[in-house]
Amino acid sequence: MKNLICLFFMAMLMLAGLATAQAQVTTPGQLDGRVNTVFTSIPFLRINPDGRAGGMGDVGLATDPDAASLYHNVGKLAFAPNMVGVSLSYTPWLRQLVNDIYIAYLTGYYKIDDLQSIGLSMRYFSLGSINFTDITGNDAGIYNPNEFAFDLGYSRRLSDKFSTGITLKYVRSDLARGQEVGSGNIVRAAQAVAADIGFYYKAPVNIGRNGSVLSLGAAFSNIGNKVSYLNDDTRDFIPVNAGIGAGLKMRIDDYNTILVTADINKLMVPTPDTLDTNNNLVPDTREKPLLSGMFGSFGDAPGGAKEEFQELMYSIGAEYWYNNQFSVRVGHFNEHRLKGNRKFLTVGLGLRYSVFGFNFSYLIPVSSQRNPLDNTLRFSLTFDFNGKDKELDVID
Repeated sequence: MKNLICLFFMAMLMLAGLATAQAQVTTPGQLDGRVNTVFTSIPFLRINPDGRAGGMGDVGLATDPDAASLYHNVGKLAFAPNMVGVSLSYTPWLRQLVNDIYIAYLTGYYKIDDLQSIGLSMRYFSLGSINFTDITGNDAGIYNPNEFAFDLGYSRRLSDKFSTGITLKYVRSDLARGQEVGSGNIVRAAQAVAADIGFYYKAPVNIGRNGSVLSLGAAFSNIGNKVSYLNDDTRDFIPVNAGIGAGLKMRIDDYNTILVTADINKLMVPTPDTLDTNNNLVPDTREKPLLSGMFGSFGDAPGGAKEEFQELMYSIGAEYWYNNQFSVRVGHFNEHRLKGNRKFLTVGLGLRYSVFGFNFSYLIPVSSQRNPLDNTLRFSLTFDFNGKDKELDVID
């Protein structure tokens, strides 16, 4: 079994090495060493609110299904282990900067039958209180900016090993509504209607004496209209994202289980304005239509193939369960230094007792510089009902 586990890790390292090697390909359009971060409107849609995934480097595309699957990959819900699952999460956000910003997340699912599940969730992002002033410095009042999203998802098994699903969502971002910008341009709330599409595959594999389960996941998230906060024609992309993931769950014995999983994500959003090799300004990416901007994002980076690979975000995590009651988690998230430079380690704990569960995670930035994500905590309470056997805890 140890040799097989080593082979699995070697395969993961080879894939990472291949991506790194391909990223070193030079092209005439490269502009090495220049920060060129991909920006979007309503970025809170890509903030992971889940305490369990938060302890494993923000992975979630191919992990075991739970109530938070609606955020990560709606396709997983058809394999949910119970008839009903509910999760309530709370994340104090950017506490190194302010103390009144937080994310609250309520989500749940219901299994219609053995083949179908539906899910519902609400995310609320409070940005605290802001004291606005006008151009002369006079007090313009205190405002409480916020953003929220409602999600409704449906997932169905297409076979014993494969499922898919779709989520429809409404998103509203209210950051400075009513404030005046420039000459008579009044700020309004931005609104979007979007969809997620997810796919999930799981099957037993002959690894070890006690059996293992291989899981694969893929999801396209936040496919929706461009938004504007002003009464003009300038509209920005929301964080459309494509991700793939893989996981291997290994039962050591009747009491000990280990899950190793990894995700790769990429924003399907045009690379920002920059200068080409002739120092000519590339046209404003915000003017690109939605579909051409999404699919063109895989080949529009001015640095060519090297910069495209720099836009990939990597997550890897591991989860150990003892007696299906106590878990320890660890993970790592990596984003290229020229594309945002988010690099952090995560640790987490999980508890289960009867229908009740608790998940906690802690984020540790990997940087010598002070980071606003320092000491980020996530808390989740989970409730599973109907007393049905935990499907993914039984490895055939």
